[in-house]
Amino acid sequence: MADNSLITRDFTATTFVVHADCTLLLLHRKLAMWLPPGGHIDPHELPHDAAVREVREETGLEVALRTTPTPLGDVLVLPQPHCILLENITPGHQHIDLIYVATVVAGTLSPSARETNGARWVSWDDLASPEIAHDICVLGRQAIALVRENK
Repeated sequence: MADNSLITRDFTATTFVVHADCTLLLLHRKLAMWLPPGGHIDPHELPHDAAVREVREETGLEVALRTTPTPLGDVLVLPQPHCILLENITPGHQHIDLIYVATVVAGTLSPSARETNGARWVSWDDLASPEIAHDICVLGRQAIALVRENK
């Protein structure tokens, strides 16, 4: 059994942005992979706020998450992620990645040159491209289906 005390973990938030039956993928500058917008959750930040912030910073788009915060008496129920992934980043380091689904509410796509080498809206069929990782294909299709269902 692995010694989990030797593993470092960061919390991250990733958002599958859906518009016109497609989801947005960015060509990550460092990883050279097609990924949805996302990044680390700052220590002072709530996960859903990080998800929205990362989209704005990386794409210029304002988005609305599928779920919103709701009061429950004196506490707040935070927007529920679609799922949570445990991702191996390097040996001994993992990300606990909260995956959200959102739709565009404002803005014009203007990818951050600091973060990405390109951006594209990817259809259901396009997600099957060999250059797109399996988990991105599956989650991208789930995001498109969720937005279709809730129209």
